[in-house]
Amino acid sequence: MDKRLLLHICCAPDACVPIPDLLAEGWEVHGFFYGSNIHPLDEYARRLEAVRFISSHNAIPCSVPDYSPEEWLALVHGLEHEPEGGRRCERCFRIQLEAAAREAVRLGCEYMSTTLTISPHKNVALINEIGGEVSRSHGLKWEARIWRKNNGFLRSVRLSRELGLYRQNYCGCVFSVRKDA
Repeated sequence: MDKRLLLHICCAPDACVPIPDLLAEGWEVHGFFYGSNIHPLDEYARRLEAVRFISSHNAIPCSVPDYSPEEWLALVHGLEHEPEGGRRCERCFRIQLEAAAREAVRLGCEYMSTTLTISPHKNVALINEIGGEVSRSHGLKWEARIWRKNNGFLRSVRLSRELGLYRQNYCGCVFSVRKDA
């Protein structure tokens, strides 16, 4: 297989199963970590360090756009009081996958996928729907996966422990910090 795939990485623990699985299938994987939704800055820095580690550990390149939380906040403006899993999360998925699609096009990738579907807390049907729409709008093919299947989430917990990866306890945005605080 000679297919280039851009893998949107939400965090290192969620990437520790998809990356080696895709590589084992013969994909040429390029990571992409969008972190402007993550708050505060020191949390972003911890997650970025872990993403760089998992990318290096699997010998894949990983693009990281500039950290721009003000831009992300402007894009979710008006949705601040939405519940977790609501319209703000849907918008956030779209923001991240749009950024990933632009990077995939820039890199000449033909396919795109995301690690978001490993979480038991995320709506995988919605994520794959948005991913498909975004990919098609950029001339890409969406590689729809549900990474939590076949104990994917449990594997990610075990592997991230074995690798000593930082595991966060909230999605990352300022609104989820407030909820969990």
